[in-house]
Amino acid sequence: MSKGTNQKFKFTYLMQIMLEKTDDEHALTMPQIMEELEKHDVTAERKSIYTDFQDMTDKFGIEILKEKVGRETYYHVGTREFELAEVKLLIDAIQSSKFISERKSRELIKKIKGFVSVHQANQLQRQVFVQGRIKTMNESIYYSVDEIHNAIAHNRKIRFRYFHWQPDKSQYILHGGDYFVVSPWALTWDDEYYYLVAFDDFSKNCKHYRVDKMIKPEMINEKREGEEEFRDLDMAAYSKATFGMYGGNKKRVKIQFHNKMSGVFIDRFGKDISFIPVDEKHSELNVDVFVSPQFYGWIFGLGKDVKIVSPAEVVEEVKNLAKQFLENMEGNK
Repeated sequence: MSKGTNQKFKFTYLMQIMLEKTDDEHALTMPQIMEELEKHDVTAERKSIYTDFQDMTDKFGIEILKEKVGRETYYHVGTREFELAEVKLLIDAIQSSKFISERKSRELIKKIKGFVSVHQANQLQRQVFVQGRIKTMNESIYYSVDEIHNAIAHNRKIRFRYFHWQPDKSQYILHGGDYFVVSPWALTWDDEYYYLVAFDDFSKNCKHYRVDKMIKPEMINEKREGEEEFRDLDMAAYSKATFGMYGGNKKRVKIQFHNKMSGVFIDRFGKDISFIPVDEKHSELNVDVFVSPQFYGWIFGLGKDVKIVSPAEVVEEVKNLAKQFLENMEGNK
């Protein structure tokens, strides 16, 4: 058997063929494998292919399984670095993420599909729905996240400009265009957005900033501050208490609710919260929250089966907001 011109790439092409064209439901016979190699101008004997299969398993963790069906013997990839269910999970996360733009979502999904066979990739194609989703308009977020991680790794501060969207979809730059200078300590994902949790040098408090609203964050040659404050910050508790990452004063709030709403509070605050029975149908709980318009909106959205009973100033604020809402509705008549 004469050797092909790409013989030195035999192992690479063989591994590519097996990964792309086989899976648990699709396999190739040895003649089919040899035919696929010939398309790459590679010739091979059965014995050398068996040896390559063993090397794939031993050196790369790619298991090649053999299955006898009638008189034919079929070969296919068994274990992969990512299983089909794991790839589906990654794609679902990308599709639902607001901070990943539509264009970048398609690029990432295309790359991720390379982890599975072409047959499995065709299954995934039916599940890819990106167009029309609410996505960020800030393509630079990926570089911003990378720069923030770099600053954290080097224990350095960052500076950036920060903006809010206006009704005409233009950007309003805060602080008159001056830089924010903060000490970055963590990145967190909340309500499908990336947030930076940082120590603010001016207020001497930990604050958070939406990464897609940060303009060109860059590391500066100043050592971070706020190590002690961040060490005392429970990130899990901080995320639970902060609704939509809106700011506000942290307060201990008592909420009373119908027992059928228990799952709503477990989903929001976790299983460690304690429910105190009020009567046969109602319970209450005490939680620390950052009181903000977003928190009140969440409470209103739960309907008549939920109410805040303390502290008095929060109850009064709820009443005032409800009154203002009704007045606004009356004004629209």
